[in-house]
Amino acid sequence: MANLKAIRVRISSVKSTRQITSAMKMVSAAKLRKAQDKIVRLRPYVNKLQEILGGLSRSLADSEVENIYGRISDPEKVLVVVITSNRGLCGAFNGNVIKETRRLISEKYADQYRKGNVRILTIGKKGYDFFRKTQVKLLPEQNNLLNHLSFEAAANLADTLMKSFVSKEYDRIDIVYNQFKNAAIQNLTVEPFLPVTGNPKASETQEVVDYIYEPDQEAIVKDLIPKSLKIQFYKAVLDSYVAEHGARMTAMHKATDNATQLVRDLTLQYNKARQASITNQILEVVSGAEALRG
Repeated sequence: MANLKAIRVRISSVKSTRQITSAMKMVSAAKLRKAQDKIVRLRPYVNKLQEILGGLSRSLADSEVENIYGRISDPEKVLVVVITSNRGLCGAFNGNVIKETRRLISEKYADQYRKGNVRILTIGKKGYDFFRKTQVKLLPEQNNLLNHLSFEAAANLADTLMKSFVSKEYDRIDIVYNQFKNAAIQNLTVEPFLPVTGNPKASETQEVVDYIYEPDQEAIVKDLIPKSLKIQFYKAVLDSYVAEHGARMTAMHKATDNATQLVRDLTLQYNKARQASITNQILEVVSGAEALRG
């Protein structure tokens, strides 16, 4: 027979946990609403800018203007930027990014990894804690970027990455992160950051627009492309930040529902045990009375 006191203690513990998960759900929901507005407003601008840059990259390929951010070669030295979260309790959010990064290194960049030419830059404590235990070479972590996320901070980091690409420290830079779709769904994304190239899929499905560039293509390469890369990088970090709160809100909602169901099951178990205990006590009283009467 289950101990009644133990069941009461467990019910109290589950209720306390439910209060915590419910509070975390509400906090994540509030942060999600605030951050979601930013990413929804930013996406159309970034998408159009990438479309223009794709057309510019294709036109620069046939011109004498050197695009220092479009240097295409067989990648010998690769940098993978991994964006996770600083905290857990968000379901498979971090695990999916880590798993995809490992797949990327072991399959796409297997030769570079064997030569020791793959580096990882982590944005988020969870990614850093995992990869520091592996043999992959890590750059200094950038976890504080998520604590005080701003365009200026993301732009500074993006500028550092661009300089490392221009100086040929890396031949390719990819970003692995969760792209926000809605509170329940995050799309795992591997996005090329550098070099800047045209999107071949877009060119097949969309009409190529011949833009008139002012003042000229060379000025745009020096000014517009760096700015657009900074915006693209900020958008990836912001996307992951919003997706994190969506994933945490969903995880805490499920945890709260599970706790509620567990409280119901434990309460039923407690009532059955209590009823059985009362029945046994009645039987003992009746048996004692019958013994005295006999």
